[in-house]
Amino acid sequence: MELISTLVDLFLHLDKHLSSILQTYGTWTYLLLFLIIFLETGVVVTPFLPGDSLLFAAGTFAALGDLNVALLFGLLSAAAIIGDTVNYWIGHFIGPRAFSGEIRFLKKEYLDRTHEFYERHGGKTIILARFVPIIRTFAPFVAGIGAMSYGRFITYNVVGGIVWVFLFTFGGYFFGNLPFVQNNFTFVVLAIIFVSILPAIYEFMKERGQSTRKAQV
Repeated sequence: MELISTLVDLFLHLDKHLSSILQTYGTWTYLLLFLIIFLETGVVVTPFLPGDSLLFAAGTFAALGDLNVALLFGLLSAAAIIGDTVNYWIGHFIGPRAFSGEIRFLKKEYLDRTHEFYERHGGKTIILARFVPIIRTFAPFVAGIGAMSYGRFITYNVVGGIVWVFLFTFGGYFFGNLPFVQNNFTFVVLAIIFVSILPAIYEFMKERGQSTRKAQV
Protein backbone atom coordinates (compact mmCIF):
# COMPACT_ATOMS: atom_id res chain seq x y z
CA MET A 1 0.00 0.00 0.00
CA GLU A 2 2.85 2.36 0.80
CA LEU A 3 4.34 1.81 -2.66
CA ILE A 4 0.98 2.51 -4.31
CA SER A 5 0.57 5.67 -2.24
CA THR A 6 4.05 6.83 -3.25
CA LEU A 7 3.35 6.18 -6.94
CA VAL A 8 0.03 8.04 -6.80
CA ASP A 9 1.72 11.01 -5.13
CA LEU A 10 4.47 10.92 -7.77
CA PHE A 11 1.95 11.07 -10.62
CA LEU A 12 -0.32 13.70 -9.06
CA HIS A 13 2.51 16.03 -8.03
CA LEU A 14 4.96 15.32 -10.80
CA ASP A 15 5.71 19.02 -11.30
CA LYS A 16 6.71 19.49 -7.65
CA HIS A 17 8.86 16.35 -7.59
CA LEU A 18 10.61 17.29 -10.82
CA SER A 19 11.22 20.81 -9.53
CA SER A 20 12.79 19.38 -6.38
CA ILE A 21 14.98 17.03 -8.44
CA LEU A 22 16.14 19.92 -10.63
CA GLN A 23 17.09 21.98 -7.60
CA THR A 24 18.94 19.08 -6.00
CA TYR A 25 20.68 17.44 -8.95
CA GLY A 26 20.86 20.13 -11.62
CA THR A 27 22.35 18.78 -14.86
CA TRP A 28 22.18 15.19 -13.54
CA THR A 29 18.40 15.49 -13.97
CA TYR A 30 18.90 14.66 -17.66
CA LEU A 31 20.41 11.31 -16.70
CA LEU A 32 17.58 10.57 -14.27
CA LEU A 33 14.94 11.34 -16.90
CA PHE A 34 16.80 9.18 -19.40
CA LEU A 35 16.84 6.25 -16.96
CA ILE A 36 13.14 6.55 -16.12
CA ILE A 37 12.07 6.56 -19.78
CA PHE A 38 14.51 3.74 -20.55
CA LEU A 39 13.20 1.58 -17.68
CA GLU A 40 9.54 2.33 -18.44
CA THR A 41 9.99 1.17 -22.03
CA GLY A 42 12.83 -1.33 -21.63
CA VAL A 43 12.00 -3.48 -18.61
CA VAL A 44 8.74 -5.44 -18.46
CA VAL A 45 8.54 -5.25 -14.66
CA THR A 46 8.38 -1.42 -14.53
CA PRO A 47 5.26 -0.43 -16.50
CA PHE A 48 4.14 1.69 -13.52
CA LEU A 49 6.78 4.37 -14.11
CA PRO A 50 5.54 7.71 -15.51
CA GLY A 51 5.89 8.06 -19.27
CA ASP A 52 3.54 10.48 -21.03
CA SER A 53 3.12 12.73 -18.02
CA LEU A 54 6.86 12.82 -17.31
CA LEU A 55 7.61 13.89 -20.88
CA PHE A 56 4.98 16.63 -20.65
CA ALA A 57 6.33 17.84 -17.28
CA ALA A 58 9.91 17.84 -18.58
CA GLY A 59 8.81 19.91 -21.57
CA THR A 60 7.14 22.37 -19.23
CA PHE A 61 10.34 22.89 -17.26
CA ALA A 62 12.25 23.27 -20.53
CA ALA A 63 9.93 26.17 -21.40
CA LEU A 64 10.85 27.76 -18.07
CA GLY A 65 14.53 27.54 -19.00
CA ASP A 66 15.42 24.85 -16.46
CA LEU A 67 16.11 22.28 -19.18
CA ASN A 68 17.27 22.48 -22.79
CA VAL A 69 14.36 21.27 -24.93
CA ALA A 70 16.54 20.13 -27.86
CA LEU A 71 18.85 18.13 -25.60
CA LEU A 72 15.82 16.77 -23.74
CA PHE A 73 14.16 15.65 -26.96
CA GLY A 74 17.33 13.96 -28.24
CA LEU A 75 18.14 12.16 -24.99
CA LEU A 76 14.62 10.96 -24.25
CA SER A 77 14.07 9.82 -27.85
CA ALA A 78 17.26 7.78 -27.53
CA ALA A 79 16.06 6.40 -24.16
CA ALA A 80 12.72 5.34 -25.68
CA ILE A 81 14.34 3.70 -28.72
CA ILE A 82 17.09 1.94 -26.75
CA GLY A 83 14.55 0.85 -24.11
CA ASP A 84 12.30 -0.80 -26.69
CA THR A 85 15.31 -2.43 -28.34
CA VAL A 86 16.51 -3.95 -25.05
CA ASN A 87 12.96 -5.09 -24.29
CA TYR A 88 12.72 -6.73 -27.71
CA TRP A 89 15.87 -8.77 -27.14
CA ILE A 90 14.81 -9.74 -23.63
CA GLY A 91 11.63 -11.14 -25.14
CA HIS A 92 13.62 -12.82 -27.90
CA PHE A 93 15.88 -14.69 -25.46
CA ILE A 94 13.21 -15.54 -22.88
CA GLY A 95 10.86 -16.77 -25.61
CA PRO A 96 7.74 -18.86 -24.94
CA ARG A 97 8.69 -19.27 -21.27
CA ALA A 98 7.19 -15.81 -20.76
CA PHE A 99 3.73 -17.25 -21.45
CA SER A 100 4.16 -20.45 -19.46
CA GLY A 101 3.75 -18.94 -15.99
CA GLU A 102 7.27 -19.96 -14.98
CA ILE A 103 8.35 -16.33 -14.62
CA ARG A 104 6.37 -15.08 -11.63
CA PHE A 105 6.85 -11.34 -12.05
CA LEU A 106 5.30 -11.32 -15.55
CA LYS A 107 1.52 -10.97 -15.53
CA LYS A 108 0.21 -13.27 -18.23
CA GLU A 109 -2.93 -11.19 -18.79
CA TYR A 110 -0.81 -8.20 -19.85
CA LEU A 111 1.15 -10.37 -22.25
CA ASP A 112 -2.02 -11.89 -23.69
CA ARG A 113 -3.61 -8.46 -24.07
CA THR A 114 -0.55 -7.17 -25.91
CA HIS A 115 -0.46 -10.24 -28.17
CA GLU A 116 -4.11 -9.60 -29.09
CA PHE A 117 -3.17 -5.98 -29.81
CA TYR A 118 -0.63 -7.32 -32.31
CA GLU A 119 -3.22 -9.55 -33.93
CA ARG A 120 -5.46 -6.53 -34.59
CA HIS A 121 -2.92 -3.90 -35.59
CA GLY A 122 0.10 -5.77 -36.97
CA GLY A 123 3.45 -4.01 -37.26
CA LYS A 124 2.12 -0.55 -36.45
CA THR A 125 1.44 -1.87 -32.94
CA ILE A 126 4.93 -0.69 -31.97
CA ILE A 127 3.95 2.89 -32.86
CA LEU A 128 0.40 2.78 -31.46
CA ALA A 129 1.55 1.08 -28.25
CA ARG A 130 3.76 4.07 -27.41
CA PHE A 131 0.60 5.93 -26.46
CA VAL A 132 -0.96 3.21 -24.30
CA PRO A 133 0.38 2.68 -20.74
CA ILE A 134 1.34 -0.93 -19.89
CA ILE A 135 0.89 -1.97 -23.54
CA ARG A 136 3.81 0.39 -24.25
CA THR A 137 6.05 -1.64 -21.95
CA PHE A 138 4.94 -5.09 -23.12
CA ALA A 139 4.71 -4.49 -26.88
CA PRO A 140 8.44 -4.71 -27.69
CA PHE A 141 8.76 -7.70 -25.35
CA VAL A 142 6.03 -9.59 -27.23
CA ALA A 143 7.56 -8.51 -30.56
CA GLY A 144 10.82 -10.11 -29.49
CA ILE A 145 9.10 -13.36 -28.58
CA GLY A 146 8.19 -13.83 -32.21
CA ALA A 147 5.53 -11.38 -33.31
CA MET A 148 7.95 -9.40 -35.50
CA SER A 149 11.39 -9.68 -37.11
CA TYR A 150 14.00 -7.26 -35.82
CA GLY A 151 14.35 -5.65 -39.25
CA ARG A 152 10.70 -4.54 -39.20
CA PHE A 153 10.71 -3.83 -35.47
CA ILE A 154 13.58 -1.32 -35.48
CA THR A 155 11.87 0.88 -38.10
CA TYR A 156 8.62 1.08 -36.15
CA ASN A 157 10.61 1.48 -32.94
CA VAL A 158 12.54 4.54 -34.15
CA VAL A 159 9.48 6.21 -35.67
CA GLY A 160 7.28 5.50 -32.64
CA GLY A 161 9.90 6.61 -30.12
CA ILE A 162 10.60 9.92 -31.86
CA VAL A 163 6.92 10.74 -32.43
CA TRP A 164 5.95 9.86 -28.84
CA VAL A 165 8.71 11.93 -27.23
CA PHE A 166 8.18 14.83 -29.65
CA LEU A 167 4.43 15.13 -29.06
CA PHE A 168 4.53 15.04 -25.27
CA THR A 169 7.77 16.93 -24.70
CA PHE A 170 6.92 19.76 -27.07
CA GLY A 171 3.32 19.64 -25.88
CA GLY A 172 4.63 20.52 -22.43
CA TYR A 173 7.06 23.04 -23.90
CA PHE A 174 4.39 24.99 -25.79
CA PHE A 175 1.38 24.58 -23.51
CA GLY A 176 2.84 23.90 -20.06
CA ASN A 177 3.29 27.57 -19.24
CA LEU A 178 -0.32 28.51 -19.86
CA PRO A 179 -1.82 29.85 -16.59
CA PHE A 180 -4.57 27.24 -16.67
CA VAL A 181 -2.06 24.39 -16.99
CA GLN A 182 0.23 25.79 -14.29
CA ASN A 183 -2.67 26.27 -11.86
CA ASN A 184 -4.21 22.89 -12.59
CA PHE A 185 -1.18 20.72 -13.30
CA THR A 186 -2.54 17.74 -11.37
CA PHE A 187 -5.74 17.74 -13.41
CA VAL A 188 -3.74 18.07 -16.64
CA VAL A 189 -1.65 15.03 -15.66
CA LEU A 190 -4.83 13.08 -14.88
CA ALA A 191 -6.26 14.12 -18.25
CA ILE A 192 -3.10 12.91 -20.02
CA ILE A 193 -3.31 9.58 -18.20
CA PHE A 194 -7.03 9.27 -19.00
CA VAL A 195 -6.52 10.04 -22.69
CA SER A 196 -3.63 7.56 -22.76
CA ILE A 197 -5.77 4.70 -21.45
CA LEU A 198 -8.79 5.48 -23.66
CA PRO A 199 -7.69 2.97 -26.33
CA ALA A 200 -7.44 0.26 -23.68
CA ILE A 201 -10.90 1.18 -22.31
CA TYR A 202 -12.33 1.12 -25.83
CA GLU A 203 -10.87 -2.32 -26.54
CA PHE A 204 -12.14 -3.64 -23.20
CA MET A 205 -15.69 -2.38 -23.85
CA LYS A 206 -15.56 -3.71 -27.41
CA GLU A 207 -14.48 -7.17 -26.28
CA ARG A 208 -17.07 -7.16 -23.49
CA GLY A 209 -19.79 -6.26 -25.99
CA GLN A 210 -18.70 -9.06 -28.32
CA SER A 211 -18.68 -11.54 -25.43
CA THR A 212 -22.18 -10.44 -24.42
CA ARG A 213 -23.51 -10.85 -27.96
CA LYS A 214 -21.95 -14.32 -28.24
CA ALA A 215 -23.52 -15.33 -24.92
CA GLN A 216 -26.94 -14.18 -26.13
CA VAL A 217 -26.64 -16.18 -29.37
